[in-house]
Amino acid sequence: MDTSATQFSLPLQGKLAIVTGASRGIGADLAYELARRGANVCMTYLSDSSKKPIDDLRAKISQLPYTPTTWACQTDLSSPTGASEIISDLKTQVQPAPLTIDILVNNAGIEIVNNIQDTTLEDYDNVFNLNVRGTMLMTQAVIPYLPPKGRIINLSSVGARYGFKGISLYVASKAAIEGFTRAWAAELGANGTTVNAVAPGPVPSDLLDRIPKEIVDLQKATTPIEQRLGTTEEVANIVAWLAGPDASWVTGQMRVISSFKFY
Repeated sequence: MDTSATQFSLPLQGKLAIVTGASRGIGADLAYELARRGANVCMTYLSDSSKKPIDDLRAKISQLPYTPTTWACQTDLSSPTGASEIISDLKTQVQPAPLTIDILVNNAGIEIVNNIQDTTLEDYDNVFNLNVRGTMLMTQAVIPYLPPKGRIINLSSVGARYGFKGISLYVASKAAIEGFTRAWAAELGANGTTVNAVAPGPVPSDLLDRIPKEIVDLQKATTPIEQRLGTTEEVANIVAWLAGPDASWVTGQMRVISSFKFY
């Protein structure tokens, strides 16, 4: 076998990746693209209604010619124990031991549309417990199993840099993710581990469906490339590149993968 050719076509072969919130939208395409590039993938999901989409995704991945292994873990990442439950579950499924996790993609997140006067403490807890605390706890849980040259990729949003009205909790939570990304890159880089964030512009998803239409129209109108939405596949390609060997000297970066203009 031509090893160099295999490394080029399957740059993630033999790696184990965790993708949180993988049942639909960006998360589903992230999991598929990592698998397409050779990774074995653990996909997390929350609700019973997501079980069928996860099963369908695993079946789709199983059709790839080199048959990467997949695992599914159901848990609530907004809870204090959700992240540790994923690791415990994965330990029982992955053979042979010991467990090594090469790639973590923190994708799971929610938004709540509300103006500041109507935002409640419950809203705050719902958004920050998943988007911020869940990301922190998931990363903490993975670090003991992360080898040198590991990869952590956090999903942010253009909203972290642009003050869209009506979604201040979401915007603030993604700004926190970008702060985490810079600090973790500094803390974890000594052994070659990289930590980056990808901040998509508007992409078709359940989250986008809840964003006020005028905000989406603004983003599309100020996007030079065809004044269109991005695609989940375009986001997945950037994340998969960051997960691979070609991005070994890229860390602490916020990759804004939209040509949306900031003013």
